[in-house]
Amino acid sequence: MIAMFAAIYFAGSVLAPIACALFIIAIVWPMQKWLQARMPRLVALAIVIAIIAVVFVIFGSLIAWSLGRIARWLATDTERFQLLYTNMATWLEQHGIAVAGLWAEHFNMRWLVRTAQEVTGRLNTTISFWLVVTVYVILGLLEVDGAERKLRAMPNQGAARVALHGVAETAAKLRRYAIIRTLMSAATGTLIWIIVSVAGLPLATEWGVIAFALNYIPFIGPFIATVFPTLFALAQFGAWQEALIVFICLNIAQFVIGSYIEPYVSGSALAMSPFIVLFSVFLWTFLWGMFGAFIGVPITIAILTFCAQHPSSRWLADLLAAPDHAPGA
Repeated sequence: MIAMFAAIYFAGSVLAPIACALFIIAIVWPMQKWLQARMPRLVALAIVIAIIAVVFVIFGSLIAWSLGRIARWLATDTERFQLLYTNMATWLEQHGIAVAGLWAEHFNMRWLVRTAQEVTGRLNTTISFWLVVTVYVILGLLEVDGAERKLRAMPNQGAARVALHGVAETAAKLRRYAIIRTLMSAATGTLIWIIVSVAGLPLATEWGVIAFALNYIPFIGPFIATVFPTLFALAQFGAWQEALIVFICLNIAQFVIGSYIEPYVSGSALAMSPFIVLFSVFLWTFLWGMFGAFIGVPITIAILTFCAQHPSSRWLADLLAAPDHAPGA
């Protein structure tokens, strides 16, 4: 087991694009199948790839717009954050924590240069990653029909049925997962926008967009989406009591959507133990970074779906399912 995870970790640059491409293929294949039944396959493929590109461009543009607006707001309100930092540093130094020494030790020019280099390197890696994913998606969509024919022609028809049914069931669950996650992300972003607007904080729309994007990462994303508006509330109001109220309201909204509405909508088809969901997020984050945090739950869904296809491994799928399918469980 350790050797397997070590291989997955070191082969992440090869396996991660494949996992992402398979996830995208599972989502868009019904569209590709419907289009190629009515037009040439290459034309249908071009339309599907164009739609995928448009979705990613819109998604990335919204995130870039939100972060850019927040960054500009920070630049124009530096005095208030400087005052907040000064008050916090004074309070910490009164309790024996020398903030100035820690700042000088860890946040120097060398650290800034290294951070800039890392950000640039990650940007280049991300662009290369999505280019490779695009190539895999194109090739994969062209080979789905051929792969199905090969499976049906296998001498071992028992294994062929398990594989075909497992693939079909996994693809259906991944599509349902993507739809539910998108709807819940939209609901989360809307609630965050409402709460921030009622609280009188600036950039309510931007915080709603960021909450929408981060909600695609279970547990980690929603927590981050509540922390940063809270820090801005602390700087805006200058009182921790009001910032705490904002933090509590944001987390109540996240809890209601994540623990009640989403389990009710998804039902038993995507029911997994909360422990397994959290473990999947942290495990795949460790193996593949931020992309692993996003793809970890779909990978676990696929594994458990295939385990449920055979009597010898069905016990594992039953064991790791949610203990109760009722809402809020």
